[in-house]
Amino acid sequence: MTLDVGPEDELPDWAAAKEFYQKYDPKDVIGRGISSVVRRCVHRATGQEFAVKIMEVTAERLSPEQLEEVREATRRETQILRQVAGHPHIITLIDSYESSTFMFLVFDLMRKGELFDYLTEKVALTEKEARPIMRSLLEAVNFLHANNIVHRDLKPENILLDDSLQIRLSDFGFSCHLEPGEKLRELCGTPGYLAPEILKCSMDETHPGYGKEVDLWACGVILFTLLAGSPPFWHRRQILMLRLIMEGRYQFRSPEWDDRSATVKDLISRLLQVDPEERLTAEQALQHPFFQRCEGSQAWSLSPLQRFRVAVWTVLAAGRVALSARRVKPMTKGALLGDPYGLRPVRQLIDSCAFRLYGHWVKKGEQQNRAALFQHRPPGPYLGYNPEEEGDPTNTDDESIVA
Repeated sequence: MTLDVGPEDELPDWAAAKEFYQKYDPKDVIGRGISSVVRRCVHRATGQEFAVKIMEVTAERLSPEQLEEVREATRRETQILRQVAGHPHIITLIDSYESSTFMFLVFDLMRKGELFDYLTEKVALTEKEARPIMRSLLEAVNFLHANNIVHRDLKPENILLDDSLQIRLSDFGFSCHLEPGEKLRELCGTPGYLAPEILKCSMDETHPGYGKEVDLWACGVILFTLLAGSPPFWHRRQILMLRLIMEGRYQFRSPEWDDRSATVKDLISRLLQVDPEERLTAEQALQHPFFQRCEGSQAWSLSPLQRFRVAVWTVLAAGRVALSARRVKPMTKGALLGDPYGLRPVRQLIDSCAFRLYGHWVKKGEQQNRAALFQHRPPGPYLGYNPEEEGDPTNTDDESIVA
């Protein structure tokens, strides 16, 4: 997806990036980060397309300390990417260049863009659609952890899709090596995906720190988000959202979870364990029944009696489906006026329109959902919200916790 180009997206001049320009021809802007721009680029010799992440490291924008920090973080990211090169679900670093004022990282071009954008278009995924995505993500996380690497910033924005909807994990800016038994204390990541132990560690100097388990918590948040179309932990006041995270307080609300299986809910609950010792590892999550299903290539060996029973069950099931189709209640004007969000086809239409209108999830957490757009009465107070404890309820400014 091509983005509008602004003044901050100007290309480096030839002198500042001669080595890069000799090999690649930069094209349109396809993404932006806090301190970087991502462009599509073409390899001059072969015509093959890639994506290049361009970071400006000049004294005009950054202090000397920040410059050194950005350079060191990029070198660490490059080192990790070269170490994990070749995994089918991790982005491949093709080339890297560094000048006095710019740094360039050349990657595979993932034409479908971010999983976040795909989810925005789809609103929510079915379990069948979410299963291969989560399996691939957990395989990538399992590979990282086996190589003593923790990602620390797993979220749909950092998961890229190709034309066949295969995923690649990207953005290793917060990644680092973590030896067995070693703990981290740095506060980093994206608030809605932070594990409870990261928050507790930042508030308690005596806390032992956190480890690789934080990536599995983020996987639980991602799976919940894919299936519900909204994150499990959200509040308009960030300090209250962080409290929900530390308490592990979320709900499988109706109607989003009415037709979801108990199996996938069990997997989410095992990933969103506040105690990291109780949380599934990536390897254990991959063995969960949610991922254990019959493959079409498996041959069944059935006796004549079993074949007869299967035939009978098939006929009975077909009859029930045909009968239920005849008994479907008509979509009346009264039902549409009374509770439009309660009708699944209309709900999907409403959600799709809401995405296009707002550009983000309208359902954002406790006592806040898309159905509220169509309610005739205001919803009740936020659960767990005490105006006297938190101050003026009209104050909606978010407290920033991540530098």
